[in-house]
Amino acid sequence: MSHGFEMPGAAPAARPAVPASAPVAWLAAALALFHKAAVFLGMIALVVTSCILTYSVVVRYFFHHPTDWQDEASVFMLVGVIFLCSAHVQSLRGHIGIEAVAGLLSPAANRVRMFIVDLVSFAFCAFFAWKSWTLFHEAWVDGQTTSSTFAPPLWIPYSMMALGMSILTLQLLVQVLVRITGTVDAKEGA
Repeated sequence: MSHGFEMPGAAPAARPAVPASAPVAWLAAALALFHKAAVFLGMIALVVTSCILTYSVVVRYFFHHPTDWQDEASVFMLVGVIFLCSAHVQSLRGHIGIEAVAGLLSPAANRVRMFIVDLVSFAFCAFFAWKSWTLFHEAWVDGQTTSSTFAPPLWIPYSMMALGMSILTLQLLVQVLVRITGTVDAKEGA
């Protein structure tokens, strides 16, 4: 279930490759900037979530005062981290994959398999992104909130889910287009 880049003794890539197509290279570069910002914000959100949950436990245990907002705040931040950072993980091909079939296939058949997987993943994520945007729109228009006493608006997690799935869909589109158009060495592309 590994892609091998994290294995001890794995050879580092000699030169980074960039997409051969200029529009695809531009989109990949824009996504890389978004990934950096999303990962940075995700790290901050995880630390804040840890502090919120720690605060909740301390206040409940020592002062016997329950908090009703910490669950939603933590879940909303975790939703943001998961969805907004998923495209970065995909750009590294870091999602879990089962390689039992990959070891049996020839390199050419493996390239075809990876192309089909990227294409099917793109279609699924495009549908998921579309449905996420419809959920966001419904929550925004109807003023939907959670059922707790804190009652934060549901458009907040739905917006993060929709944005994250849209960025993941774009990342998969870049991967599909790179498989079609190819890559060049970074020095040639510059």
